[in-house]
Amino acid sequence: MSTTQSSDVLVRPGARLARRRAALGSFVGTTIEWYDYYLYGTAAALVLGPLFFPTVGGAVGVIAAFATYAVGFVARPLGGAVAGHLGDRLGRKVVLVASLLTMGVSTAAIGVLPTHAQVGVWAPVLLVLCRLLQGFSAGGEWGGAVLLSVEHAPPGRRGLFGAIPQMGSAAGMVLASGGFWLARALTSDDAFLAWGWRVPFLASAVLVVVGLLIRLKVTDSPAFTALREADATAHRPVAEVLRRNRRGVLLTTGMRLGQNGAYVLYTVFALSYLTNHVRSDGADVGLLAVLVASVLSLAATPLWGLLSDRIGRRPVYLFGAVLTAVFTVPAFLLLDTGSTVLIVGAVVIAINLGHDSQYGAQGAFFAEQFDDRTRYSGASLGYSIGAVLGGGLTPLIAASLLAAGGGRPWLVAGYLSLLAVLTTVSAALTRETAHAPLDAGAR
Repeated sequence: MSTTQSSDVLVRPGARLARRRAALGSFVGTTIEWYDYYLYGTAAALVLGPLFFPTVGGAVGVIAAFATYAVGFVARPLGGAVAGHLGDRLGRKVVLVASLLTMGVSTAAIGVLPTHAQVGVWAPVLLVLCRLLQGFSAGGEWGGAVLLSVEHAPPGRRGLFGAIPQMGSAAGMVLASGGFWLARALTSDDAFLAWGWRVPFLASAVLVVVGLLIRLKVTDSPAFTALREADATAHRPVAEVLRRNRRGVLLTTGMRLGQNGAYVLYTVFALSYLTNHVRSDGADVGLLAVLVASVLSLAATPLWGLLSDRIGRRPVYLFGAVLTAVFTVPAFLLLDTGSTVLIVGAVVIAINLGHDSQYGAQGAFFAEQFDDRTRYSGASLGYSIGAVLGGGLTPLIAASLLAAGGGRPWLVAGYLSLLAVLTTVSAALTRETAHAPLDAGAR
């Protein structure tokens, strides 16, 4: 019996406690990581343009702010490659602790950055450096958190356990959106621009301390522990996975395009679009819609993961990808009504049905495409590269397409539909692995 097969069925003393700690540590850690990461997206849509790029106002200022948002995604493949190498060589836990510290420091630093009015061109330079650190950290966080949970999962529950750290994305968005909404509600417009926007970033320091206390108690998975004890870890895991399993990296990259593109479009770009093109209080309505969808995601994500354990990863993933492709035009029609109820409804359908069905199945589906020796590297590379191509560039491209379309959103809708079609094709070509050994997709 292989090491991977053993990890699916082996019951060790204290295994249940280790599973609970792995699931809790993954969830809490990713919640804090994504809180930090999503804060930047919300800030880019609402305040970073006038504060850090005041010399290029209007649509150009929004594009400039979204360009710094994209920088964080560009750094993610590098973070994924470094974390994958270390995670496959040294273990999941040590990398996850380091990624949480890096994210926390860079996010808190944004909260104390001087603006363009105070230090001129150095303000956007420092902002970009902090965003690069955020991206580097995020590139390493996801793979370790998901693998730690999936590799601890009991038989027949990898989809559910893989969805638990995915819930951290929704929880992080709830905290980020709620934090910004609260800061806007408790301050005047002038006070919010002067200092109110900084408070959610500074709060990250407290959250990171809590996350570290929990994450330090987590143990590495039985699968990786067995590899390390047998001295069978890969010496160059990134090179090995690119040489032996390029298919897995390419398909997981493709499966990220529409999923991540949709999430970024509806939770980041839509805030700017609603404010500048639909209604004057569009940012508040958009934040409300994102907050409602994120709260619902806390229940929807694990339910989709559990469903993927029952009927398979591929059917669940394909449902979300196809829905994303066909719903983009109706979504913008609903946004353009300016109705609060219809705007919230559009975001809920797009996120909780289209996005969450893919995201809930994604943790286990991606992990199952790679073997024990290269799982961290392979899953992180596919996830991070797909994030750059599907999510990091989406606000920048969408803002440019919106300008090219004279303020009408149909080019933007077409762009997201294209990404979703590519994801549909990738998911259709990926082997079904729900009821097979953990490394079935890599064989």
